[in-house]
Amino acid sequence: MLTLNEKVAFVTGGTRGMGLAIVNRLVAEGSAVAFTYAKSDDKAQAIVAEIRQRGGKALAIKADAAIKNAVANAIEEAAKTFGKIDILVNNAAIAVAGPIETAADRSADYDRQIDVNIRAVAEAVRAVQKYMPDGGRIINIGSVGGRKIGTPHMADYAATKAAIEGFSRGLAWDFAPRNITVNTIEPGAIDTDMMPADPAVREAFINAIPLKRLGKTEEIAALVNFLAGPESGYITGSNIAIDGGILA
Repeated sequence: MLTLNEKVAFVTGGTRGMGLAIVNRLVAEGSAVAFTYAKSDDKAQAIVAEIRQRGGKALAIKADAAIKNAVANAIEEAAKTFGKIDILVNNAAIAVAGPIETAADRSADYDRQIDVNIRAVAEAVRAVQKYMPDGGRIINIGSVGGRKIGTPHMADYAATKAAIEGFSRGLAWDFAPRNITVNTIEPGAIDTDMMPADPAVREAFINAIPLKRLGKTEEIAALVNFLAGPESGYITGSNIAIDGGILA
C-alpha cells in the first residue's frame, strides 16, 4: 500500500545524496515531487526522466537557496504545477569549516551558509504555508552537529543546525491549529559525497559511531517517509537523531 498516494512533496536540494534518496522514496510511495537544484541541468532532468519512466510525477526547478526568494519562487512554480504542496522537506544545506582566527576572511562563505541553512528554510516555510492543506508535513533536515560537534572548526555550521532545531519547535506551535506537523531529522555521519574520501578520516568517523558504520541515504529517506506519512500525525516539534548512536 502506498503511504503517500495523491500527495505532493517539495524537496530542496534533490539531485544528490540524501536529497536524491528522499525524492526517490517519496515518489515510490506515490507522491508527486518537485525538487530544487543549484547546478547541473542535465542531471536534474535525467532524474525527472527516470522518475517519469517509472510512472511517477516529478518537476525539477533550478533555484540556488543562497539567493533570496529563489526557493519561494520555486515553491510558487511547484504549486502552480501540482495545485498544492502537502509535504515540505528542507534538505538543502552547506557546511563551511575553518578556524575562528580566519573567519573574517571567509565572510562570504559564512553569509552563504547562513542564507542556505537558515534563511532559505524560513523562506520556504513562509512560502509553502499558502499552498499546504491542513494536515500537511514540514520536515527540516538538521544535523547531530547542532547538539554535538566533536571536532574543531565547525562552530558556524553547528550554529545554523541548532537554529533549525529551535525554529522547528516554534513552528510546531504555530502550525498546530492546522494539524500541520513540523519535525527536524538529525543525521549523523552519512555515506554521501560530502563525507571525506580519505580512508583515515572515514575510519575516524566510523570509530566514533557505536554501530561502527556510516549511515545510508536510504535510511534518512525512510525516516522522512515515515514523518511525511499518515502514521506520524502525533509527532511534532521533535528532533529525531538518526546517527548510529553518536548522541548516545
